[in-house]
Amino acid sequence: MKKIRLAVLGSVVGMLAACSSTPNQQAPVVERTTSTVKPAEVASAAPAAPAPSGRGYYTVKKGDTLYRIALEVGQSYRDIVAWNNLTNPNDIKVDQVLRVAPPGAPGTAQTATVAATPATGIEVKQLGAPGAAAAPSAAAGATNKTGPRGDKRAYSEGALAELEKPDSASNSAPAAVAAAPAAPAKAEPAHPADKPVAAAATPSDDEGVSWMWPAEGKVVGTFDGGKKGLDISGKSGQPVMAAGAGKVMYAGSGIRGYGNLVIIKHTNNLLSAYAHNKTILVKEGQSVTKGQKIAEMGNSDSDSVKLHFEIRQQGKPVDPSKYLPPR
Repeated sequence: MKKIRLAVLGSVVGMLAACSSTPNQQAPVVERTTSTVKPAEVASAAPAAPAPSGRGYYTVKKGDTLYRIALEVGQSYRDIVAWNNLTNPNDIKVDQVLRVAPPGAPGTAQTATVAATPATGIEVKQLGAPGAAAAPSAAAGATNKTGPRGDKRAYSEGALAELEKPDSASNSAPAAVAAAPAAPAKAEPAHPADKPVAAAATPSDDEGVSWMWPAEGKVVGTFDGGKKGLDISGKSGQPVMAAGAGKVMYAGSGIRGYGNLVIIKHTNNLLSAYAHNKTILVKEGQSVTKGQKIAEMGNSDSDSVKLHFEIRQQGKPVDPSKYLPPR
């Protein structure tokens, strides 16, 4: 009986000890989240490359047409179509940037040769000419040793004395290179005809254009009066003549406010425009001579029969009276 009591008492004490013991502590759980930003999203967030601007480019404004832009910049609309790979000349949009000068023309904006990738920011440089790239590597090869820097030898008095001698062969080569820099080679033409010569003046220079009045009649509007050219009154069907020799750059009615219009290009800088015609007698690309009949006077897109005549230099209207001979 005594043993039974001791056994019961021992089990009760064990149960009390188990209840009063400190429970095991578990390590805190930390929730780790991964970034939801994908590399593609980072790349897409990078700013877009700026559109080209400056001389040689034109930003389309509201109301512009390709024909009017061509007139304003003094270029053929067909060339602008080709330079911009346009499939439809009538499909241009506001704020669209168009190239209006030949690629590589002097003064036009050029593509940058240094760029940074949006994702890594690594600088990328365009390599120079093959000759320029080879020169630094050749010079580096002349000063850098490519052979073993040392070898193992058994110790002796002779070997120690040899190692203590100055390396005259290796030291003299760089000094010779530094003391005698290579002079730039002058390429002589193989034949006297290959020597460069100064560009001779050509008949297409601005000063070489011979001008005449494009029509008979009274001047009813002048450049000084706020117009872009001269207005010459006349009769319907009256001849309109080319004021100077050149090539027809445009013949049509696609520019609002000018009616049936003929544009003749005389030089790379000068062109003349003949507006409000009744009938156009020439076609684009045709060469015309000074005084050749190109149209008949009319009142297309005008309230009266007249010829509106302009001379433009690099696309900008100039006073025709400074070019035409006095009457």
